Amino acid sequence: MDYTREIIKKIDSMSGSKSSFQVFSDWVKCTALSIAQSVYYSEKREKHFLETIKEYPKDEFAKMTAMLTETFEDKFGDVLGNLFMMSGWGNKNTGQFFTPYSLSLACANLQKYLKDDILEMNEPSAGAGGMVIAVAQTMKEQDINYQKNLRVVAQDLDWNALYMCYIQLSLLGIDAKCVQGDTLENKSFDNLSENVFLTPMYFLNGCVW
Repeated sequence: MDYTREIIKKIDSMSGSKSSFQVFSDWVKCTALSIAQSVYYSEKREKHFLETIKEYPKDEFAKMTAMLTETFEDKFGDVLGNLFMMSGWGNKNTGQFFTPYSLSLACANLQKYLKDDILEMNEPSAGAGGMVIAVAQTMKEQDINYQKNLRVVAQDLDWNALYMCYIQLSLLGIDAKCVQGDTLENKSFDNLSENVFLTPMYFLNGCVW
């Protein structure tokens, strides 16, 4: 089954009084908040989640997230970035474009990774996380446990991009801090800031950085 197209169909079916882009934005927001709440509870995030989810049919977002999870069962890829571009939202709404995953993978393959090293990766304009995912895939193909040997700070100014990145890195078990903010301002954020989303693998690895 082509889960990406099935997700797009579900989004379109819910876009009555809302645009399909708004439905997508609300879905990634609710999914990211749900994951974040499972590892660190925040009343503010819970309020955002409940205010957003009440506008939609019960369980529809959960079904879409289940489909997304299935796509990562046997392969890597920038699924959400691809979905975003397939739907033409980058052009119509934000002017944001995501690098094709094949190009990200080609760049990641230029590097030889060492099994005993911890790779610390800083992605200042992360988008949906495609470059990070490509590095994780390459490490796995080189028989390196990316879930233990890769630590990522992924930052983006756009909230939708942050949510997309956080969801995908979480589902792939990547140890990461996903930060919403302007990289050029060089601000530092506390790990418990509302602008910082910590993946479940960050906690499973002991929150050591």
